[in-house]
Amino acid sequence: MTRETRIRRIIKPAVFAACLMPLAWLVWRAASGDLGANPVESANRHLGDWAIRMLLLSLAVTPVAQITGLSVVMRFRRMLGLFAFAYASLHVANYVIADQFFNWADIWADIVKRTYITVGMLTFLILLPLALTSTKGMIKRLGGKRWRKLHRIIYIAGIGAVIHYTMMVKADLSQPILHAAILFALLAYRFIRKISNSPNAG
Repeated sequence: MTRETRIRRIIKPAVFAACLMPLAWLVWRAASGDLGANPVESANRHLGDWAIRMLLLSLAVTPVAQITGLSVVMRFRRMLGLFAFAYASLHVANYVIADQFFNWADIWADIVKRTYITVGMLTFLILLPLALTSTKGMIKRLGGKRWRKLHRIIYIAGIGAVIHYTMMVKADLSQPILHAAILFALLAYRFIRKISNSPNAG
């Protein structure tokens, strides 16, 4: 067993457990009646916050691996991406079930009339094919080149998530600005690296 394999076997369960902690914390708060005057909205905000955080973490994996040389962290990119989709799915499910009670007419009206919900739903639809094609079997079916090309739309999902969050917040914009800054830094890193690796560079 290689050193990298040993490290992965130790760290992977810890990362998985850490990704579950926000959900466990939400369940504990709900069971304790500690979600405030509007528990449905509080739960939705919590789930949405962690969806975008997991998404940004998944986008940060490659830069971290390239900058630090710790290739082992690449093993957690898919896990983080799937957790981002899981939290986004719970975010949408909470809205559809607990907030709207499956009232599809009102849900559709919200999507059409409220721009931040429109952006949020479009972002979720972008994440859907990424989650569905995250398995090794789908990578083989699509081929590595086509799979990588498809999964580049995760950056569009990141932009959509930041826009959705910014439009939704009405008062304190510190968190949306922080998330936007992190996303900008990740996109800038990718752009600069692509330019520096171009055959025409230098």
